Amino acid sequence: MKNSLRKKLDEIHNKHHEIEELLSDKDIINDMDKYKNLSVEYARLEIIIKDYKKYLINEENLKESEEISKNETGELKKLAEDEIKATREEIAILEKNLEVSLLPEDPNDKSNVFLEIRAGTGGLEAAIFAGDLYKMYCRFAERQNWEVELLSENEGDKGGYKLVVIKISGDRAFSKLKFESGAHRVQRVPETESQGRVHTSAATVAVMPEVEQIEDYNIKPDELRIDTFRASGAGGQHVNKTDSAIRITHLPTGVAVECQDGRSQHKNKAKAMSLLHAKLLDSERSKQMSEQSQMRKKLVGTGDRSDRIRTYNFPQGRITDHRINLTVYNLEDFLDGNILTITMQLISEYQADLLANNEV
Repeated sequence: MKNSLRKKLDEIHNKHHEIEELLSDKDIINDMDKYKNLSVEYARLEIIIKDYKKYLINEENLKESEEISKNETGELKKLAEDEIKATREEIAILEKNLEVSLLPEDPNDKSNVFLEIRAGTGGLEAAIFAGDLYKMYCRFAERQNWEVELLSENEGDKGGYKLVVIKISGDRAFSKLKFESGAHRVQRVPETESQGRVHTSAATVAVMPEVEQIEDYNIKPDELRIDTFRASGAGGQHVNKTDSAIRITHLPTGVAVECQDGRSQHKNKAKAMSLLHAKLLDSERSKQMSEQSQMRKKLVGTGDRSDRIRTYNFPQGRITDHRINLTVYNLEDFLDGNILTITMQLISEYQADLLANNEV
């Protein structure tokens, strides 16, 4: 283990012990906010400390086994050598886990997300594919026990969506969905294709963390144009009788958002403002990404919605993620929301990139 890593872990061990003592202090116990914050920090450090303790135990076991191997012969020597091999493998795994646990965390990882899917090139088939992606992310959210809220929709002429915006709320939603931003390409034979030719269409996905504190991006009231209109789509008799849908345009940037899900104009306005903040901050984050390493751009994209990140090939039943050159052959299961195969690989590659750039 590198000395720098061991030093950091020793510092965390001391901090963990200090927090443990503070949590038994009466003044802290009586201050609910402090007690809650310290408890959260203690739980986070506890995970690291458990692995560090396992590492130290294995380190001692390795020394003992190496000593036995050096001084013994026959069966005892063979047993010691087997133990050395197994212990070194365990140490390597624990060291990698500890390095990853010390990587700087994206402050947005714990956030809920706004997910926008927009049909791209391909006309009617692109809208149908956008609908497939919408269902895929809804199923993924369901598998994660997350909540999905439809904020705005513009249905395609033959099904699917020209544009659909949803909010996904759940434990660390952004951390698992942030690599989905970019252009998704589909290759398949449309139902309207009489000669069986494969067509290529596309849809773009934007994943933006929900902004908890709207002060992060100062929006002045006079920079906004707010329009009301009647919602379209499902909603029964009520939907066409009141101008409850809201469109907000940020005049300096031209960014516009809509919310037409709720019956309350006031609630729709609040949701639209939250989405607007997320979009504006996402734009700022995209500018900052251009200053990062080429590998980082390859993994998370530059923020440009034209980045082609993934191809869904129906004739071959495969999905290819172009950022990490990974191909899997479980298209049907993937579109049913089982996307962790690629998601976790993207996260691992991103972590490896951070480690390679000595950011621990």
